[in-house]
Amino acid sequence: MDMSDGGQKLDPEWVEVGNNVCGVLRGCRDAFAVAQHFARAGWSSRSSSWHGYEVEISWCQLELDLIAGSDLLLNGVVDPQRFSELGGVLERLGLNYSLELYDGDDTRVREIQV
Repeated sequence: MDMSDGGQKLDPEWVEVGNNVCGVLRGCRDAFAVAQHFARAGWSSRSSSWHGYEVEISWCQLELDLIAGSDLLLNGVVDPQRFSELGGVLERLGLNYSLELYDGDDTRVREIQV
């Protein structure tokens, strides 16, 4: 079910970067509900699998998938200069999370845990 195609699409400069961010949203068993939060914040959101959703804005594109227990896996691409802003979005949504940012050599360069 598509919820919002009205948000911004990922800027072309980030499309080729490949995944550079991953994380876990703790205590979230419903990717649909989390995707709705992103859509209300101006992101585009669409179903990507039976239980997964993709959310994006010009500087970030994320896949949200249920993993074991009551957690969601988050992975995708983010403008490294806006990594902290992504954390702020998750905080404003009231989510408990951990995020990791990787460089082009798959070396972790930053981490945020809340």
